[in-house]
Amino acid sequence: METNTQPTLQEKKNKAIEIMHTLDIYKPYIEGFKQSDKVCFFEGFGGFWVYQEPEIEAKMRELEEQYKCKVYAITHEFTDFGELYDFLIVTNYPEEWEDSVYSVGNKHTVFAYVWNKSDEDCSEFGSITVQSFGGGIRRVA
Repeated sequence: METNTQPTLQEKKNKAIEIMHTLDIYKPYIEGFKQSDKVCFFEGFGGFWVYQEPEIEAKMRELEEQYKCKVYAITHEFTDFGELYDFLIVTNYPEEWEDSVYSVGNKHTVFAYVWNKSDEDCSEFGSITVQSFGGGIRRVA
């Protein structure tokens, strides 16, 4: 794909599904995403459908619209510097996709938008590391 060509939503979704398999996410969550765009968010390693959390789903839709990205999973954690939601994304830039995930064992570095719900000014794009276990993921770095 040429770098000046905008990827289709389906191309972004296909890349997201590929990454979800790499992360070893529970197959029914991948199927839910594949069949009906249902995104899963994870508390610890436990997964829940994001539509069950309207505020988080609204933030996800806002990100996708503003940045033309595709969110495929979300993690949630409380830290010393705030309550974080990590929106794992496929960007609108195919040239970045090759570096979308780097894995060593069950730890995976992925690209995400980190929303610090406690301090909006500390929200940003960047790489985070998640650990996979039992079909779920949680942020570890």
